[in-house]
Formats: sequence, C-alpha cells, structure tokens
Amino acid sequence: MPPHPKRKHSKGRRDRRRSHHALTAPAMVVCSNCGEMHLHHTVCPNCGYYDGKEIVEKKKEEKG
Repeated sequence: MPPHPKRKHSKGRRDRRRSHHALTAPAMVVCSNCGEMHLHHTVCPNCGYYDGKEIVEKKKEEKG
C-alpha cells in the first residue's frame, strides 16, 4: 500500500497550489479589413483577410 498523508494540508497551502488554475480569455484583435474581432495571427473568419491580404475567398451573399 502507498503511504498516506499524516496531516491534512491547510486551505492556504491548497489555494496557493491552485493559484495558476484560473482560465484566461483569448486575446482578440480587430480585423483591419472588416472590423470584426478575431484571434491573433489567424485569418479573419468573417472576411478571409490576414495582414491586409485576402487568404480565404469568401462568397458574397446576394440579398434579393
């Protein structure tokens, strides 16, 4: 059998261990072409542009 803890760890010790477990929101930037928010260093999912160049050709929606 493996050894077991002799004493309970304190709440402070437990919480210090968990101090790095918090989630962080992804860093978003504004697209220079269409103004939509998207992730850093990725093609804009709305317009298909990256670094001022069209990378993914998007279909134009026709209203009518």
